Amino acid sequence: MAGRKPLPVAIKKIKGTLQKCRTNPREPKPTGVLCSPPEYMSEGAKEAWHYAVENSPPGLLSALDGAVLERWANCSGMYREALAKINQTGVSGMLVKTPSGILRRSPLMDVIRDLALEMKSYETEMGFTPASRSRVTLPSGSSEPADPWSEIAG
Repeated sequence: MAGRKPLPVAIKKIKGTLQKCRTNPREPKPTGVLCSPPEYMSEGAKEAWHYAVENSPPGLLSALDGAVLERWANCSGMYREALAKINQTGVSGMLVKTPSGILRRSPLMDVIRDLALEMKSYETEMGFTPASRSRVTLPSGSSEPADPWSEIAG
């Protein structure tokens, strides 16, 4: 089916655009708190994980989002490592000499570009970019009715 991807109810609530007629009553609601990063991740990836968890809006990331956050954090760690290698050598690190003596762009530059593009897609999905954040507005107060019967009675 063509068209836009439907937004989750949680995002519609945060944006303030939730309407009963456009709500999926059977939408799965992830529960659980996002735990610590997996042990096998690099230190750079773990730093990125902790940074994302500490700076994301409350309630945005759940345990179910761990896999997406893990991929983003791994990309972020590798991106920082590759960029550090280029920065250590300066502009000369951007070029490599082939066996025939021709100067070419370093394959590390392609790695950096590919990781940046992959990270951008994860960041957009999780609301980590300024543009994706600008589409989300947090409600000023609780918009949930205190009386559960008010939804039924109208």
